[in-house]
Amino acid sequence: MSETGWQPIAARSAICLLCTLLGWLTQSPLAYIGAYISGGWDLAFKVWADMREREFGTDFLMFLVALGAAIVGEPAEGAVLMFLFSASGAMERFAHGRTNREISALLNHAPKTARLLENGTEREVPVGELQPGQTVRVTANEQVPVDILIELGESACDEAMLTGEAEPVAKGRGDTALSGTLNLQGVFEGRVLRGTEDSALQRIIRLIDDAQHLKAPSQRFTDRFGTRYTALALSLCTIMFLVWWLVFERAPFHGNHSAFYRAMTLLVVMSPCAIVLSVPSAILSAIAFGARHGILFRGGAAIETLAGVTAVAMDKTGTLTEGNLHVIGIELIEGTEAELLAAAGNIARLSNHPMSRSLAREATRRDIPVEPPTASETIAGQGVRAVWRGETIVLGNRDLALSMRPGNPLLPQPRDASEVWIASPKLLGRILLRDRLRPESHDLIAQLHAAGIKTIMLTGDKSGAAQEMGRETGVGEVLSQLKPEEKVAAIQRLKASGSIVAMIGDGVNDAPVIAAADVGVAMGARGSDAAIEQAEVVLMNDKLESFLTARSLSVRARRIIRQNMLIALGVITFMSLATITGFAVPLSLGVMMHEGSTVIVVMNSLRLLFERGGTKPVQPVHKARTASQ
Repeated sequence: MSETGWQPIAARSAICLLCTLLGWLTQSPLAYIGAYISGGWDLAFKVWADMREREFGTDFLMFLVALGAAIVGEPAEGAVLMFLFSASGAMERFAHGRTNREISALLNHAPKTARLLENGTEREVPVGELQPGQTVRVTANEQVPVDILIELGESACDEAMLTGEAEPVAKGRGDTALSGTLNLQGVFEGRVLRGTEDSALQRIIRLIDDAQHLKAPSQRFTDRFGTRYTALALSLCTIMFLVWWLVFERAPFHGNHSAFYRAMTLLVVMSPCAIVLSVPSAILSAIAFGARHGILFRGGAAIETLAGVTAVAMDKTGTLTEGNLHVIGIELIEGTEAELLAAAGNIARLSNHPMSRSLAREATRRDIPVEPPTASETIAGQGVRAVWRGETIVLGNRDLALSMRPGNPLLPQPRDASEVWIASPKLLGRILLRDRLRPESHDLIAQLHAAGIKTIMLTGDKSGAAQEMGRETGVGEVLSQLKPEEKVAAIQRLKASGSIVAMIGDGVNDAPVIAAADVGVAMGARGSDAAIEQAEVVLMNDKLESFLTARSLSVRARRIIRQNMLIALGVITFMSLATITGFAVPLSLGVMMHEGSTVIVVMNSLRLLFERGGTKPVQPVHKARTASQ
C-alpha cells in the first residue's frame, strides 16, 4: 500500500466493489478490468517498490494470485481478492492512523513563540532562539515555551499533555514549569533551564519516535515471514501444482478445478499478512495508550519484558518517597549561614537530584542571587565538586566532605533526617532535610507482593533510616548504604538467580542500575536526563502507581499479541491443510479467510486504545517463567 491516508484507499476499494458487482451481473470484461485497476492500484505500486529493493513479501504473493485467477478464467474471484485486499488495507491504514493520532495529539500543539524579557522589555521570539539563563514571561492561557524555573509569580499548570495528570499542578517560585504545559491562571516569569531540543516535550517526542522503530522479540519473529517465506510458499505451491496435475491428473490450467487454481488458493491461504501485522499493531496501540496516560515505552521489547517481571527493585529518594525534601535545619562548623546557603543553592542548581532540587528551591525562596559555578564535576554516589567564587567546594555526603576536610570532626549523623554537607577550605556545615513517603507506596508494594513479585529497596542512605522506610512501606528486602556499583551488583545477583528484574529510579546515580535491569523505569518528566536516557519505560506523571498501570498494559498487550499469533497461525495452518489434503476450497473462500484474519488481528490490537486507563491490580506471575518468555 502507498503511504497515503486510509480515505483514498477506501474510495478505490469502493470503486473496486462496484466494478466487481457490475462484472458479475453483466459478465463484462471491462468491469473486471476496472475492478483490478482500482483494487490493485496500491498493491501494484507496493510490489514494484519491493521488487526494486529485491524484496518479495506477502504483497507479491497477492499480486500473483490475482493474475493467476485471471489466467484460469476466474476474473470474478480475482476481483473479489482485489476488493478484500484493498478494503483490509484501508482498515489497517485507519488503525495505524488512529494510533498515530493518539500520539500526535500529545505533540502537535507545541509552542512556537515565547515572550523574552531583556532589560525590562518584552519581545516575542521563536522558541528555538531561547538560550539557558534567559528570562521569559508566561501569561494566562499560554503554553510554557521551554522548561523554566519560576522566579516570579504564582499559577497552576495543566500538565496532562506530558504526564496524563488531569488535575492542575500549582506552581510558584522555585518550581519547574515544563515545556508544552498550559498556564491556566496568572502570570509568572522564569529562567530558561535548557534549550528547546533538550526540553521535556522534545524528550518525549524523541522517546516516542524511538519506540515506534524498536522491535519487540515477537516482532523480530514475524519479520522472518518475508522473502524467504515467500520463496517457500511459491516452492510448495509449485510442487503441489505438479502433484495435482501429474499425479492426480487434474487439468493444468482450465477452470476452477484445475491444478493451477488450487495452487493459487494455497498461495492465498499461506500468505502471512495477519502474522506480520499481529505484533506491530498491538505494540503501536500499547505505545499510543501509554503515551496518552503518561507512560512512555521505548519499543516493543520493553512492553513484552515488563509483562514478565518477577522482581522489582526501587530507589528510595524520589521513588518510594515524594522526593520533595524540605529544609528543616542548618548546622555550622565553620563559616556563616548566608555563605553556606549561597554556595549550596548555586551548586545544587547543577543537578536534578531530589536533594539538589530542594536546595535550589530553598535558595530561590530566600532570594539568594544566581551565581553559577565556573566549573563542576559529578562524583558518582557522593555529590558534586565545583569551583565557586574562586574556591573549590564540595556538596554531598559526609565522605565527600571529609575528602575536602580530612581529619576535621563532623557532627553525628541525624536519626530522622537526611543531611547534605558543604565543605571548602573556609566553609564547613550541613543542611538537614526531611522527605515524606509517597501515599501510594504501601499499596504498590502490597499489590506486587499479592502478585508474587519480589520487592527490593536499593538506597545509598544509612541503614537506620532505610530500614524504617522499609517497615513503613512493607518492602520485602532493604539494601542500604550502597554505592552505584553496589546497586548494579545487587541487580546482577537477582538476574543470576533467575529473576526478571525491573528497576525504578529517578536520579543520576540511578542511571547505571536502571541500565543493568531487564527493564529500567524512570520516574517523571523531572527525573534526571541520565536516568531517562537509560530507561525503557518512563512514568511522566511522577506517580508510583503508574508502574502498575504500565505493567497491566504490558500484560494486556502480550495477551493480545499471543491471541493475534494464534488466530493468524491457526487460519494459515487449517486452510493450508484443507487445501493440500483435497478439499475443494474456492479461491474466494481462501481470500475471505486470509483477509478476515488480517482484519480481526488489527481490530483486536485496537482494543488496547479503547480500554479504560488507570491502575489495575497486578496479575500473578508464575515462578517458573523465564526471561525468554
